[in-house]
Amino acid sequence: MTKITANASGTRSIEISEKHLKTIRKYSLLDGLIDSNGIINEEVLDKLKLNVRGLLESANVKDNDLLDLCLDVIYNQNMKAIGLQNLVSLYGEWLKTNGNDAPADDNPDPNEVTD
Repeated sequence: MTKITANASGTRSIEISEKHLKTIRKYSLLDGLIDSNGIINEEVLDKLKLNVRGLLESANVKDNDLLDLCLDVIYNQNMKAIGLQNLVSLYGEWLKTNGNDAPADDNPDPNEVTD
């Protein structure tokens, strides 16, 4: 577990687990989220929330890890834009050390045909 600061004053934090980071990678939740200007504000946080809500409402996604990520992190009452900025930074650092692990390894498809 790693804690990220969730607000500008540093009085609020959110715990991020390895499972949360793997879920972010599995669904590519941060890919294409931030505009070319690189600024993370409340609009970007709202965009992430809408993307995740769309995933949860789709008929083919029934993932408790995604639901846990929502409850614990994304929809956490303490989550603000600075928290998302810190989450993006943490995720980037985590990818540097765990980037070689294929996302498919998290939940292998039993129907996948391999050579």
